[in-house]
Amino acid sequence: MSKLVAVLPGDGIGPEIMAEAVKVLQALDLGLVLESAPVGGAAYEAQGHPLPEATLALAQRADAVLFGAVGDWKYDKLERALRPEQAILGLRKHLGLFANFRPALCYPQLTHASSLKPELVAGLDILILRELTGDIYFGTPRGRRTASDGHFPGTEEAFDTMRYSRPEIERIAHLAFQAARKRQSRVTSVDKANVLETSQLWRDVLNQVHGQYPDVQLDHMYVDNAAMQLVKAPKAFDVIVTGNLFGDILSDEAAMLTGSIGMLPSASLDRHNKGLYEPSHGSAPDIAGQGVANPLATILSAAMMLRYSLGLPNAADRVEAAVQAVLSQGLRTGDIWSAGCERVGTADMGDAVVRALA
Repeated sequence: MSKLVAVLPGDGIGPEIMAEAVKVLQALDLGLVLESAPVGGAAYEAQGHPLPEATLALAQRADAVLFGAVGDWKYDKLERALRPEQAILGLRKHLGLFANFRPALCYPQLTHASSLKPELVAGLDILILRELTGDIYFGTPRGRRTASDGHFPGTEEAFDTMRYSRPEIERIAHLAFQAARKRQSRVTSVDKANVLETSQLWRDVLNQVHGQYPDVQLDHMYVDNAAMQLVKAPKAFDVIVTGNLFGDILSDEAAMLTGSIGMLPSASLDRHNKGLYEPSHGSAPDIAGQGVANPLATILSAAMMLRYSLGLPNAADRVEAAVQAVLSQGLRTGDIWSAGCERVGTADMGDAVVRALA
């Protein structure tokens, strides 16, 4: 049976980069059914909500979701529930997407584009596994109130709640150890157990689950030290597993080690490997419509979708090999361009990947 893919382009550069990923998927001739729907600010403009019921229904019945990017400064004054970013949070919640996989790979052709010395990033291959549905982003209670205690009672204050339950930590821990077994068998768990009760539970559970994976090395690291080590000795890491807040920050830091966040795909999976696939970068409204955005992260996200949710690893290999070939040809969008390379636009880069597939 044909696989249904929900295509949600979103805002900013989302439609531009999504068009190139769709172009690549169509060139593979896999018989996929690609159905588009509005999401984010585009959906708010059209239907008054960033995640309309029809878009959510499409995502729920699809075999996988390919997501562009959402957000624009012009929506910053909307109430929080109507802002574009609520679309991705809503999809994660309703689809049960609890595990975010963000590979940070430094391609040999792009070592010069990294902010670090080439010898520090050559051969870099890190997998960051971020828990997606817990932590301070979803914890309750939250809100604003008049402070009744603290240093400034009687003044306005805001509060959020960081929460994790044992089952939430256990399921992400199992995925981390299983992923490490397919790599270098090393897991670094990142927390702040010296300060946070949430992190102490996280560390306790990781240690307990580790007992089922004696062949995998487990280390613990405080998040501030992890942030420093990522720029000091990034190749010392294999699999990093951490909570929602810390993972959000560290994965973007790791992205820049590779030369550009425009090169990094990501996958957010449920317990059945149904997933939402999106580039790690944002909507970049400042360059939207200019045809200069890098589509490779979205194309590589489509490759992850083929491998993890659609069961088409050979097709995924073809896409990834095509991206490598295009980089070897010296084609570069502006974010990864350097002297001696050919600067190309969004559509030209997509066309080059399609040609390389042949």
